[in-house]
Amino acid sequence: MSRIGNNPVAIPEGVTIDVKDNVVTVKGKLGELTQEYSNVTIKVEDGNILVTRPSDSKEDKAKHGLYRALMFNMIEGVSKGWSKELELVGVGYRASHQGQRLDLALGFSHNIVLDLAPEVKVETVSEKGKNPIVKLSSFDKQLVGQVAAKIRSYRKPEPYKGKGIKFVGEELRRKAGKSA
Repeated sequence: MSRIGNNPVAIPEGVTIDVKDNVVTVKGKLGELTQEYSNVTIKVEDGNILVTRPSDSKEDKAKHGLYRALMFNMIEGVSKGWSKELELVGVGYRASHQGQRLDLALGFSHNIVLDLAPEVKVETVSEKGKNPIVKLSSFDKQLVGQVAAKIRSYRKPEPYKGKGIKFVGEELRRKAGKSA
């Protein structure tokens, strides 16, 4: 039995939800998101969304919790938004942005220039004596995570010195170097 799927999702003020033909559309002050669904029933009642499943098959149970979590993420995104912060750890690692173009200097012979989706807002913070930080924010949780993972993939943190791109607050598994 899905415990997450049974919880109703509260709809805050300023968010409208439209359910038609197995597609849910969520509109809020930050944007609009749509999601197709199958094997579940979605009802909007007294300011809550209820997700129910037709049977107790394994596939229906899995989709019950999945679609409830997706509805929650969509509502949270269009009302408050999602953000991720990446920290560049390493000598000479720099980040700058002009509009939707992110320019990363990560120790390669050329800088890496990324054109980001218009839904993602990017901000770079470079203070003297501290590691540069790239802040990504959007109303789409999946898109923010995908862009953050793409940026992180250019220089994953290595276990010996911890150099690379890591999420702020991420605990790295460190290894001891050679013993002399």
